[in-house]
Amino acid sequence: MTPSALLCSMPAIGHVGPLLVVAQELQRRGWRVRLLTGSRYQRMVEQAGILFLPLPAEADTLDGIGADERDRGLATINRGVERAFVDPAAPAATALEQILRDEPADVVLHDMTFLGVQTLFARPRSQRPLTVMCGIGPAGFSSRDTAPYGLGITPLRQPTLNRLRNGVLGVVAKTVLRPVHRSLDLFLAGVGAPPLNGAFFMDVLSRSDLLAQFTVQEFEYTRRDAPDALRFYGPMASAAAHPVGTPAWFDDLDPNLPLVHVTQGTVANTDYTEVIEPTLTALADLPVQVAVTTGGRDVETLPALPDNAFAASYLPYDDLLARTSVLVTNGGYGGLHHAMRHGVPIVIAGDSEDKVETSARVQHARVGVNLRTGRPTPDAIRAAVQRILADAGYAARARRVGDAIAVAPGAPGLVDDIQRLLAAR
Repeated sequence: MTPSALLCSMPAIGHVGPLLVVAQELQRRGWRVRLLTGSRYQRMVEQAGILFLPLPAEADTLDGIGADERDRGLATINRGVERAFVDPAAPAATALEQILRDEPADVVLHDMTFLGVQTLFARPRSQRPLTVMCGIGPAGFSSRDTAPYGLGITPLRQPTLNRLRNGVLGVVAKTVLRPVHRSLDLFLAGVGAPPLNGAFFMDVLSRSDLLAQFTVQEFEYTRRDAPDALRFYGPMASAAAHPVGTPAWFDDLDPNLPLVHVTQGTVANTDYTEVIEPTLTALADLPVQVAVTTGGRDVETLPALPDNAFAASYLPYDDLLARTSVLVTNGGYGGLHHAMRHGVPIVIAGDSEDKVETSARVQHARVGVNLRTGRPTPDAIRAAVQRILADAGYAARARRVGDAIAVAPGAPGLVDDIQRLLAAR
């Protein structure tokens, strides 16, 4: 009998893309595979050869929330989490239940923000599919070894002091985030799932049978009390969504000058004054070359480029990163891993969505400089780039993470583990 998998993703490119890699590996192994996500991604899913299932309109909302409207810090994370993830959860849960009634699945894989999957935990384990949480961003599980998710605070080196601090921060976070915990508990009650019972809201993720983190341990905090089901598979690398050739200027770059790549990704890329513009200003008179990508926007939308800067909507990333000395970015999780795969150190400037946590991982792994803001000054960027270029340790540590990525199990290892867990049921 052909095994069946249902993958569930919130509608955002950084969520759909990694799950699509897993979907293709499952299908390659002979599985029947379906992917539930927003209508904007129907073509992307179908072009990958996967059966697309649409989320209802009430749950197809994440793409419509601008990056500047998303959560920044504990004080505003309540409404950000509610609007982006809790509000769509009930209609997503209803859709998931109907899909499984129409055609059961052996395994349900869900991204870490797809809360609709919680409806499955209303059933006994023997009466629901195997569930796999796909960690498409920094791990958010509570731990005595880490500060609460959303603060962007790295662990202290002294274990006892670290745990004392984290305990205090945990109490504060639950108090400040009481509204989102209340909203999540109301949703859980509505679908008959177990309540939080005082746990931090991110801990609902640990209910799944397998916690598949799409990074390597070298880029994540050490948790001595991590869930037993946690495994690291490395980033889910996929072919470029926009295959492109190299522009004419690419082959004319001076190999004797450092190349700095600056990007704001494909989501938070409408306001160049956040990262791209101050980077161009910061590096205009330094002996470096700057390659700018706009993430799909017309290069004519960029400000005037200094003489040492070149631009394209997209660039072939493997070719680009093989020549890059420093990446300046607002912190997309996938892009960071792509850079580290090539041993490229990072200057990161992110303060929205999960980027405050991603920035903290860059700092903790010492693979780059965390500017601790989404709007860095040219002086701060200039100093950070110069610091990285002057200290070979940053590139060495980025290469260490890249070496770990190179030998990570990836999608094949994840599918191996899914099949092993199913066989053991």
